[in-house]
Amino acid sequence: MPREKPTDRNAPPAIVWFRRDLRIDDNPALDAAARSGAPLLPVFILDPDEMPGAASLWWLHHSLTSLSDALRRRGAPLILRRGRPADILPRLAAETGAKAIFWNRCYEPHAVARDKALKSVLAEEGVEVSSFNGSLLAEPWQVKTGNGDPYKVFTPFWRSLSQQVFDAPLAAPEKFTGATPAASDALNDWNLLPVKPDWAGGLRETWQPGEQGAQDRLAAFVDERMSAYRDARDLPDREGTSRLSPHLHWGEVSPRRIWHVARAAAEAQTGSAAAAESFLREVGWRDFAFHLVFHWPGMVSENWKSEFDAFPWASDDAAFLAWTKGKTGYPLVDAGMRELWQTGWMHNRVRMVAASFLIKHLMIDWRRGAEWFEDTLVDADLAVNRASWQWVAGSGADAAPYFRIFNPVLQGEKFDPAGEYVRSYVPELAMLDARHIHRPWEAPSDVLAKAGVTLGKSYPKPIVDHGVARARALAAYEEFRK
Repeated sequence: MPREKPTDRNAPPAIVWFRRDLRIDDNPALDAAARSGAPLLPVFILDPDEMPGAASLWWLHHSLTSLSDALRRRGAPLILRRGRPADILPRLAAETGAKAIFWNRCYEPHAVARDKALKSVLAEEGVEVSSFNGSLLAEPWQVKTGNGDPYKVFTPFWRSLSQQVFDAPLAAPEKFTGATPAASDALNDWNLLPVKPDWAGGLRETWQPGEQGAQDRLAAFVDERMSAYRDARDLPDREGTSRLSPHLHWGEVSPRRIWHVARAAAEAQTGSAAAAESFLREVGWRDFAFHLVFHWPGMVSENWKSEFDAFPWASDDAAFLAWTKGKTGYPLVDAGMRELWQTGWMHNRVRMVAASFLIKHLMIDWRRGAEWFEDTLVDADLAVNRASWQWVAGSGADAAPYFRIFNPVLQGEKFDPAGEYVRSYVPELAMLDARHIHRPWEAPSDVLAKAGVTLGKSYPKPIVDHGVARARALAAYEEFRK
């Protein structure tokens, strides 16, 4: 590793543009800027053209607070600016005399186009841009088939990715030399937090945004739950997954740090190697989603398989509203949608069931579901969300076939057999026995009465019949493929 150049406090500053990398640890752009010998000017820009969903904004507020505190303690306060980066960065460079800007790359189509144009503008102003990979295990162009093409199927992609050797994570610097501070917005003036109404109580109870929260969650997972991950990851009634996805979304922890920590823990814990591989495979799926979106940018809004353009989607606002509110009459789906609303997160097994229900039981366009998730999830990576929705719809790369239709009753009975997950988020069914909790419409009247359940009043009847909905979806699928 090259030695850090001595810092000249009077030299032009190096701007470090934070984006989806709100951390000090293993931050290649920040590390390179610190080694450049220039005093640092960290900045975060809130772009009104790229505002995330409401849940992500709540998270962003707290993550920026954490990052700002960490940078200030190390001697380089964070500057906040609101506006378009194409306007803000050249202006900030001119204000401060900066001749270099460092950032970690983003891979969404709009970000790639923005950054390419911005580099050209800055070059004309005499400002050099250095960019790095701080978000993925491997760059989207680094993982190729034997023919040099991008992968379209996850399993061979993962086989290739998992055989690569990833550098050790960069340690968090203890101190920076900061530049003369520039004018900064006040974070509270951005109004990222909900006020009237304040719907974020469940998020506050569930999450600790920020780099320390990410490190604590990673450590707790590998120490306490990773060894059981393969068996527990599909059970929504327990904390069997890492729940690192929102920390990855805002870059509070790097995939490379996760990779090395998980591998080290697996070596130290007897019998954990297979569990670690199962967990890291999910980290690899995240890389695969960005790989797909980078090489096929249209898939964020268009069917990856164009034949789905002819699918006869339904326009049913009442059904969509029932789905968003967790009032479909199918307890597992409703529990998931209410968990999402309360905590900004939903268990992955239940995400698949809820998405399948919207697409195939209600025949509502996957894009509407993806947009709802992006507004309500705290981990709504565009690439991962869109690739996952298209996977469920059958329209994406390496997708589940359309005729794979999750039965929400059987899924509930298999993965939440005692009904504890449903009871946690659908309290009106809390007193119903395990035999009927996933199919309350089949419960005898005396059982419902004893549990305090009145179908159609205290809890909705199913908005569609599973058998009828399944037959309708399959018929539509066969019809549009003719």
